Amino acid sequence: MTDSNLLIVGSIGLDTIETQSDKVERVLGGAAVYSSCAAANLTHSAIVGVVGDDFPAEHETMLKNKNIDLTCMQKKPGKTFFWHGRYRDDMNERDTLDTQLGVFGEFKPEIPASHANIPYLFLANIHPQLQLDVLDAMQGKPFVAADSMNLWIDTTPDLLKQVIRRVDVLFVNDEEAKMITGQSSVLRAADAIIAMGPSVAVIKKGDAGAMLISRDDVFATPAIPLREVKDPTGAGDTFAGGMMGYIARQNDRSFETMKQAAVLGSVMASFTVEDFSLNRLANVSPDDVRERIERLRCLTVFKDIEI
Repeated sequence: MTDSNLLIVGSIGLDTIETQSDKVERVLGGAAVYSSCAAANLTHSAIVGVVGDDFPAEHETMLKNKNIDLTCMQKKPGKTFFWHGRYRDDMNERDTLDTQLGVFGEFKPEIPASHANIPYLFLANIHPQLQLDVLDAMQGKPFVAADSMNLWIDTTPDLLKQVIRRVDVLFVNDEEAKMITGQSSVLRAADAIIAMGPSVAVIKKGDAGAMLISRDDVFATPAIPLREVKDPTGAGDTFAGGMMGYIARQNDRSFETMKQAAVLGSVMASFTVEDFSLNRLANVSPDDVRERIERLRCLTVFKDIEI
């Protein structure tokens, strides 16, 4: 058995990232990495993913030092998933210059019996069929959150809808929510997603924060304003990992706990964007987190207004 209470399934990669001011080559990346490192500050998580024989030993050591369970991380002959992206002046916009799937192209998640009963599951952005395979392999009834992207909405909509029917929380951005549902309003799109199965739709809004929408409640958390953003890669995965990490830590699936979790997701994402790769996120202390929680609280508290 494992003592992990959050299972994270997704990509583990090596990234080359260019911004207007700097460039880094073959640094640690991947949705499972960002989300598990965010969750590691809150709970004990396990990664399901695959790397090639070129995956640097120091990256594996860093993940282990964060107390992340690598039992389900497969090592295959070949190259680790590689992504090369360039950000524009507006860092909300980027261009993909190269993608090499490597061993990730043949990835088949394997969930051993020791991990099949983990109570919380985050399906990061991978092919919907792989997400379904993981759901079929789990035992019991885990609390499940899933992420997706416009590629799967365009190419495998039926499979994606099967995933959506089986998850408790769906993470999407504004555009993706509208694409999935055909609605032009974000709130109407979220309502349509909830009608498909999830209890909560989380609408990621980049540097504008995020919205949580259920049948009865709406909650919005801002992003923490930063004077300098070095690298937004992985911010959305960090948000999801921080949110799921807190829900798993509290072992409470109420909307009130999800609101607190979303605040922590925003806090963790604010660290990620301050440096390239995991350079900042991997070195966050509890005091760092507490300070930013208070900073975010100050953004949203005001005195009574008399009319």
